[in-house]
Amino acid sequence: MSPASATACYKCAVIEVDGLMKHYSVHERPPGMAAALRSLFSRPKRLVKAVDGISFRIDAAERVGFLGPNGAGKTTTLKMLSGLLLPTAGRARVAGHVPFERRPEFLSSIMLVAGQKQQLLWDLPPAETFELNRAIYGLSRATFQETLDELVSVLQLEELLQKPVRQLSLGERMKCELAAALLHRPRVLFLDEPTIGLDVTMQAAVRDFIRRYNERHGATVILTSHYMEDVAALCPRVIVIDRGHLVWDGSLGDLVRSIRPEKRITLTLAAPAAPEALAGLGARLVSVDGTQLRLQVPQAELQGVVSSVLSCVTVSDLTVEDPPLEEVLADLFARQSP
Repeated sequence: MSPASATACYKCAVIEVDGLMKHYSVHERPPGMAAALRSLFSRPKRLVKAVDGISFRIDAAERVGFLGPNGAGKTTTLKMLSGLLLPTAGRARVAGHVPFERRPEFLSSIMLVAGQKQQLLWDLPPAETFELNRAIYGLSRATFQETLDELVSVLQLEELLQKPVRQLSLGERMKCELAAALLHRPRVLFLDEPTIGLDVTMQAAVRDFIRRYNERHGATVILTSHYMEDVAALCPRVIVIDRGHLVWDGSLGDLVRSIRPEKRITLTLAAPAAPEALAGLGARLVSVDGTQLRLQVPQAELQGVVSSVLSCVTVSDLTVEDPPLEEVLADLFARQSP
């Protein structure tokens, strides 16, 4: 591919969603034997709008966080984009294909990785699943071995390949799941809670691997996670949905500044100080824990507040950060409540 073609391809929209909907009819009945008997003849239904007319566009090689509270429609959307669910209405195209048609060219260009699901064969070693995937995707032996060697090296799988999956820890299984998902080098990665249940060290390793894969292969990544460290580390852009509706699509930094236009100052004092010593500085005291204080300060007043604090107490350490992303999202969802 020529450099011009590669540049043009890099800027193409890989995912296009327009008015996408998924509605369900859910049967309801109260508890009890009488209600159970009545339900044999009449079962009232309730319409659930899991996804209700969302639209967005994601370009090649973007890493996008797809966020929302439980039940917001995140996993439903990913299942529609990966072709597992048929939309009620609307339009979606992924890598130039209509997902629910599930054409072989489409299936070979995507992968859905869910932290709570697995494709590894429980009683067999991961190497057997890797060989099965090679046959499913029609990979040549040379291409398969080249990709596998890279994944084994980066994810440190050497000692895991021949161990039965049931003998692997959760973190080891998750690394092998990622390797199995990426053997065919998909152009689009749908990652649904990929670090769930992993310890802090393993979460960081998985995040680093996802970033390196994205940068090396130009893959488009959509990530859902309740671990905000995953989102902050990987996703410059976030799409937020709530109760099936899109409520934000833009940069993560702009979201934080829009919802919480303040900074969080963490002070470690040389000696305990009375909170009254910081009164009148234009900052709100968030918490006190021994010699550590947390203040919330309007962005425009940050420099003045820091200067005043340093002049009235002895500080051994000071950090300035944005408010926690969990608090930002909680405020955003509260604004959407009727």
